[in-house]
Amino acid sequence: MISNDKAVHDVVYRAGTAARMAGLPVETLRVWERRYQLCDTQRSAHGQRLYSAEQIERLGLLKQLVDQGHAIGVLAGLSRTQLQLILGRHREPQAAYASAIRTVVVGSSLPRRLVVIDCAALGLEMRVRCASLGELEQSELDCEAELLIVEQSELDDTLLPRLEAVRARMADAAILVLYRFSSSAAIRALRMAGCLVARMPADLGELAPLCRLALQGQRIPLPAGPPPVPAQRFDEHTLATLAQASGRVNCECPRHLAEVLMTVGSFERYSAQCAARSPDDAELHAALQRSAGQARAVLEDALERLALAEGIPLPPYLANGT
Repeated sequence: MISNDKAVHDVVYRAGTAARMAGLPVETLRVWERRYQLCDTQRSAHGQRLYSAEQIERLGLLKQLVDQGHAIGVLAGLSRTQLQLILGRHREPQAAYASAIRTVVVGSSLPRRLVVIDCAALGLEMRVRCASLGELEQSELDCEAELLIVEQSELDDTLLPRLEAVRARMADAAILVLYRFSSSAAIRALRMAGCLVARMPADLGELAPLCRLALQGQRIPLPAGPPPVPAQRFDEHTLATLAQASGRVNCECPRHLAEVLMTVGSFERYSAQCAARSPDDAELHAALQRSAGQARAVLEDALERLALAEGIPLPPYLANGT
């Protein structure tokens, strides 16, 4: 069902929804709550945590700061205002914008996140919001909007004709497509049709300039090639050592994560060997090798953070930040 903006300050969300809106894995939220008691949350009749919009915004701030390298143990006791000061995210007043962009917003989480942070602070006026493109297609669309923002996790060939049909009903409004995964071909087709296509920003403060670019008919160029794969940081011996190490609490996560990393690293090396000896599918195996390497790098970051949190000694070259 499509609805207009309304006050949501009294609305509460369960942990899974709150985590998605804040950009956190729900498992991370549970660990943070267990260790640091982040929020004075309400409880449902069944004992489930319930989060307010303000609490979700604070979780989003914590996530951004942790991603920048701040320790969650230091941040956990700070207020939302203190977190905003550290982040340096002073919102521009609405008056700083010549006029708010009248928008229709489609997506599973983006509309709710914009309500939580007050989209007017980004220079946006959300005329209509809905959870899916199918829902939008079935609507009357009697609003006047300049921009259609579509949040789509994966892009495919069916999206473009649907967007064109919706745009025809919106007096040729500009279109901004935000995605998480996509082929270069799907992105290129959307851009050739006049859509601005960009990865979903982790910080919604980055959304305002994207909206302005969409209205101006600007384009974001495709990357020249696949992103480089970071070098391996943990060798087999180090992973085996970390798997056997004891932390401050009785937790087997370091062992499990080290074992997963050994498996991913092994698959990365195996894919490289397949690419070298199988010319017919070398491109496929090279892509698998890159994907495994990127996954390994993410897991290595997680293992290093986990080891630091649990007090597990790291090799000198990691402990010194080199």
